Amino acid sequence: QQRDKLRQYQKRLSLGLERERALARQLLRDGKKEKAMLLLKKKRYQEQLLDKTENQISNLERMVQDIEFTQIEMKVIEGLKIGNECLNRMHQVMSIEEVERIIGETQDAVEYQRQIDELLAGSLTEEDEDAILEELNAITQEQLELPEVPSEPLPEKVPEVSPIKNRPKPELVAAS
Repeated sequence: QQRDKLRQYQKRLSLGLERERALARQLLRDGKKEKAMLLLKKKRYQEQLLDKTENQISNLERMVQDIEFTQIEMKVIEGLKIGNECLNRMHQVMSIEEVERIIGETQDAVEYQRQIDELLAGSLTEEDEDAILEELNAITQEQLELPEVPSEPLPEKVPEVSPIKNRPKPELVAAS
């Protein structure tokens, strides 16, 4: 508000300076040199006031900027304060001992699961391996039905068969 009032004051002074300058010229034309000198001294004094007013406006603007920046800093500090309080509350809820306990429990659980995986994956004893092989052989024997083997001895010489003429039929090969 003060800045605006100073700007209005500057405008009034500037308008007054122009009028007084014009009046001083008129007085010089009329031959009234003394009055023109007095008017120019008054004008000079008002110009100095105008310069002082400009400096005051500059100081006010700088102060307004400083105040605005300080307000921003205060908001930042308030935000940091709230964040710090929040972190402190979180630290109270979750202590270092609690975190170490949870990490220890997790590592124990992982180790336990690894042991289970090893048992299931094949770290069996020799007795277990032998029992598994016997069971596999028994299942294999049950599933295989082998044809009976003839008891007569095989002939020593096999008659030659022409590959094209006496070739076995595919149905016979599949049946055997």
